[in-house]
Amino acid sequence: MNHKFLPHTNEEIRQMLDRIGFKDLDKLYSKIPEEIRFKGEYDIPNAMSELEIRAFFDKLGKKNDMLTCFAGGGVYDHYSPSAIANIVSRSEFLTSYTPYQAEISQGTLHYIFEFQSMMAELTGMDIANASMYEGTTATAEAMMIAFNNSKKADTILYSEALNENIIAVLKTYAFFHGVKLKAIETAEGATTLDEVKKELGEGGIAGVIVQQPNRYGIIEDFTGFADACHEKKAMFIINSVAADLALLKTPGEWGADIAVGDIQSLGLPMSFGGPYAGYMCSTQKLMRKLPGRIVGQTRDNRGQRVFVLTLQAREQHIRRQKATSNICSNQSLMALYATIYMGLMGKEGIKEAAQLSYDAAHYLCEKLVSTGKAKLVYNRVFFNEFLIEMENRDDFFEKAIKKGFLPGIKVDDNKLLIAVTEKRTKDEVDSFIELF
Repeated sequence: MNHKFLPHTNEEIRQMLDRIGFKDLDKLYSKIPEEIRFKGEYDIPNAMSELEIRAFFDKLGKKNDMLTCFAGGGVYDHYSPSAIANIVSRSEFLTSYTPYQAEISQGTLHYIFEFQSMMAELTGMDIANASMYEGTTATAEAMMIAFNNSKKADTILYSEALNENIIAVLKTYAFFHGVKLKAIETAEGATTLDEVKKELGEGGIAGVIVQQPNRYGIIEDFTGFADACHEKKAMFIINSVAADLALLKTPGEWGADIAVGDIQSLGLPMSFGGPYAGYMCSTQKLMRKLPGRIVGQTRDNRGQRVFVLTLQAREQHIRRQKATSNICSNQSLMALYATIYMGLMGKEGIKEAAQLSYDAAHYLCEKLVSTGKAKLVYNRVFFNEFLIEMENRDDFFEKAIKKGFLPGIKVDDNKLLIAVTEKRTKDEVDSFIELF
């Protein structure tokens, strides 16, 4: 039977079979055991009109519960200016892909250059690459840089206060690359310099990975961490929520070698899980170690400002054994989204959003604790996310869901990790408090 939408005609199939020495398709697939062959009818729905398709997906979308979000854990409900969606929808942006013919892709190279410039400034680092998949794999790639850069050390230390999903990805990368991973124990929910020095003192450490703010929302103090790492020839790597760096001390100021994280907080909608993008910034010394691309600025033969691919450490461009990574799809559209966000918001706008998030989180925490029904687990300075302990946590969680709130993330048996962003109004926060 000749199928209308299959690319090969019966004659073309016959010619291919003749070329490889088979009489028919049954002979071609004869080595596949009968018991695993599918012999039924495909469960493919009938064709639908455009109106029917729209109605189908509208009905499907309504199954999602649109809740007022007080959950974080690495993904936050931040404000996204409406202009961004219109700008990124322009055809030259929405349909753009890898700039294989780089220098004729001036628009793409331009916004990547701006993204790099903004991320380098935000993190206080010298260099930024042209984005990563997302924050977890960016952290794992940073781990690999530290591991590959060390001649003898084979162990990477990571703080127990890293988000669980980051730790899981680190373990996956480590397993397949022969990296030894070791956790740094925390004290009262935060990483301590004494514990870092103790682990470094055992030797064989290629890098140390910490998080700011950490998985409990705590703002950590990394004073002396970089010196301790560098004294033992280990790299210091900081994973940060990008938007929070508008108010916090930057990885560059802490003396980090590599700064990584997710850019979702820079206006990217949560979108039920993505797409997002990651960032990776470093000192200039590590520029040639970064995966992906670095776009640079120069002048053409007429003296005009132009953009070029300065470095490409991908396996498509250099010898595979010399490639730092096989990162290809760098989530460029999401990087553009974050770039437009930073451009529209400006330095003061990003700071204001971060301050509003901080203030609202502390207001909510204070009110919850004052009810006597909640207790702050770690009495440390936090940013816009905090961990409370409470009785009947699950009952409260279900009650909140029914009232239209996603109240946080469940931790252990009786704890709740709550996040607040600038989008949460005082009425929403007060309504959340009333549920207690």
